[in-house]
Amino acid sequence: MELWIPITIAAAFLQNLRSATQKHLKSVMGTTGATFVRFGFGFPFALLFVAILHYGLGYPLPAVNSTFFGWALVGALGQIGATFLLIHLFSFRNFAVGTAYSRTEPAQAALFGLVFLGERASLGALVAIAISVFGVMLISVAHVAVSFRTMLSSTVSRNALIGLASGTAFGVSAVSYRAASLALGGPNFLMQGGVTLAFVITFQTLLMLGWMLWKDRDEIGRIAKAWKPSLFTGLVGASASFGWFTAMTLQQAAVVKSLAQIEMLFTFAATVFFFKERINRLEVAGCILIVGGILVLLAVG
Repeated sequence: MELWIPITIAAAFLQNLRSATQKHLKSVMGTTGATFVRFGFGFPFALLFVAILHYGLGYPLPAVNSTFFGWALVGALGQIGATFLLIHLFSFRNFAVGTAYSRTEPAQAALFGLVFLGERASLGALVAIAISVFGVMLISVAHVAVSFRTMLSSTVSRNALIGLASGTAFGVSAVSYRAASLALGGPNFLMQGGVTLAFVITFQTLLMLGWMLWKDRDEIGRIAKAWKPSLFTGLVGASASFGWFTAMTLQQAAVVKSLAQIEMLFTFAATVFFFKERINRLEVAGCILIVGGILVLLAVG
């Protein structure tokens, strides 16, 4: 088994855990605060990861360059923009279709990987991506009265366009992070991923902190009161991101993001076994398609 596969699965599990803790934090702070926590409480751990690699394992620090800075900034801003668009979708009454289209991130990452980096995904990988993306889109609309025909006809609706824009920004972000990490040129994938993460998450922390100081200072007080659960969120969030960045140093971003759809299966496992909630037929079908896409991906990989 190639190393990027277990790294991606571990990152997906940690991201699912981070998402669960962020939902809890939203009960004591706003969306901005819950979003900031993943960066503001995560960047010390990102710096710690780099310190362990350098001082503990003896890996030299890579020489950063303008190409690295350029791609890292594009990725950081793209991720913030994508998250904003996704959160903005939730302000609409019927946001399910838009959310479904935001899940096209792996497919769009394959396109951007070709355009920006000249990376060609194999036919088998593209089939796997298509299967898993369709499965996630099914899950996104499982609880609303949406047919395949209305999904197609709604592609020019406001919600769908916002969702597609979110998926586009996430796709650009993923490809940019891979390009930034590869631009370092060494010494190894762990240090390249760690340094890229440390720079990106520190930049995002400063940007969001500046925004809150300007627009919403009260939110900073709410974050400070919930520092203990926020610290745990930062740890699992930074660990998940470290997994994504190292995996995308080893493998194309689109392929990594396709396997990352396994996070949905972790979510449904928690829903069924811990919260004793039922899932409907569309959700079951979506899960089956995600599993099928992952199996195809592993078979061709």
